Amino acid sequence: MSEAELPQSATPPFKAPRHVAIIMDGNGRWAAARGLPRVEGHRRGVEALRRTVRAAGELGIAYVTIFSFSAENWSRPAAEIGELMGLLRRFIRNDLAELHKSNVRVRVVGERQGLESDIVRLLTDAEELTKSNDGLTLVVAFNYGARQEIARAARRIAEEVAQGRLAPADVTMDTIGGFMDAPDVPDPDLIIRTSGEQRLSNFLLWQSAYSELVFTPTYWPDFDRPALEAAIGEYQQRERRFGGLVAKTGS
Repeated sequence: MSEAELPQSATPPFKAPRHVAIIMDGNGRWAAARGLPRVEGHRRGVEALRRTVRAAGELGIAYVTIFSFSAENWSRPAAEIGELMGLLRRFIRNDLAELHKSNVRVRVVGERQGLESDIVRLLTDAEELTKSNDGLTLVVAFNYGARQEIARAARRIAEEVAQGRLAPADVTMDTIGGFMDAPDVPDPDLIIRTSGEQRLSNFLLWQSAYSELVFTPTYWPDFDRPALEAAIGEYQQRERRFGGLVAKTGS
């Protein structure tokens, strides 16, 4: 679907998915294809993030979750990790005021224990500053792994059972969901992965049970509003049955 076929604002008959999650992949390959250092790919990826958050707000998307740094990314070379942490610091310091001005609420999911103290403070400050905003919610998955999130939820449930505050027979799917990192955030309707890879890579495994998946060959630094609209256009062609026989709409 071309950009011309979609309206430039979230007005009928266009209906955006409520929650879009994005695996931002391909920064390194984008840089390598141009003979540039990997860090330049990450820098251009930050620019793509700015474009995408702005476009999502304009299109009426209520929640955007980004896979910014996985629990497995710590295995990358120390120099690259240092550059990524520096980009995170600069993004929050330089962009937080603009996000706040745009009524964006920032949420952070993932493990904070073991992170450098200034990183934890920046993440916490971003949440605190924007917590009363009621526009688009930007969920940042940082130091995040879905299996790790499920394990944290299981430990918390086990503690509740051990303390006698929860009976084992009362542990349901809803109970487990309530112990996830952001239980108030609805499950993603659409998950987009850039760069052509076709896997979830330990991202939102619990929440993605009935998400629609769109894989695009576009490297993340090249992702923009037309690419987002194209992914939404593909999503709109899907019939969401959630295991039933009748398609459900209105997500």
